[in-house]
Amino acid sequence: MTLRLRFLALILAVASVTVAVAGCAGKTINHVLADPSRYRDREIKVSGDVVNAYSIAGRGVYQIEDKTGRLWVASDRGVPHRGARVSVTGTIREGFNLGRLAEFARLPDGALVMIEREHKARD
Repeated sequence: MTLRLRFLALILAVASVTVAVAGCAGKTINHVLADPSRYRDREIKVSGDVVNAYSIAGRGVYQIEDKTGRLWVASDRGVPHRGARVSVTGTIREGFNLGRLAEFARLPDGALVMIEREHKARD
């Protein structure tokens, strides 16, 4: 391979990795709230502090807050404690039915909710 082709291949590889990493990068909560249709039914990652948390039998909802806003998260894998700093990966949905948990966590009509795939503690 000539030097020029090797250089082009390297540039393409770097560009591909950059695009892949940017697609998986975390979003601010304001990004999600400002344009929910862009993120609806797509998996994204957000980080914040847990400001509200409600659970029953390992299922629950919690609200995270970053410097830009707040977002409710529904989980069937347990709920982090209030005050925890977490990174959450999940899918954005609108108007999610909380079922029995609605007695504890009153969400506004049409509220955005992230359906959690996983959450991890962060520093």
